[in-house]
Amino acid sequence: MVESIARVRHIRVTPQKARRVVALIRGKQAQEALAILKFAPQSASEPIYKLVASAIANARVTADKDNVFLDEQDLYIAKAYVDEGATLKRFRPRAQGRAFRILKRTSHITVELSTPDETAGAAKAKKVSK
Repeated sequence: MVESIARVRHIRVTPQKARRVVALIRGKQAQEALAILKFAPQSASEPIYKLVASAIANARVTADKDNVFLDEQDLYIAKAYVDEGATLKRFRPRAQGRAFRILKRTSHITVELSTPDETAGAAKAKKVSK
C-alpha cells in the first residue's frame, strides 16, 4: 500500500526520444525496469534509470515514515509519462547572411510506483462508488 512519485524537469532529452524509453518500462516491476534501463542503448535511458531508482528510494522513505513494511520486489511502475518542457531557441548561421532557428527541446518525466494491493483497493473503491 505504498505509493511514490519521482519527477525530473527540464532534462535535455527530446520528449519523443524519452517516450520510446518510458514505453519499455511502463507496467513492469521496478527492479525489472532498472535492469531493462541499464542495458538499453538509448541515451535517455540513463536519466530515466536514475529517476526510477529515486522513486524506489522515495517509496522506501515513505514506508519508513508511515511505519509500513515495504518489499521492494512488490513495487511496480503504475504510471510513467513524458511531458514537453520549455524549448530552447538557438540560431545557426547559414549562407548569404541568413540564420536558421534550431529548437533544443526539453522534457519533464514522471514515474509513479505502487504496490499491487494499492491499485486493487482503488479499483474496488471505484466499483463501490458507482
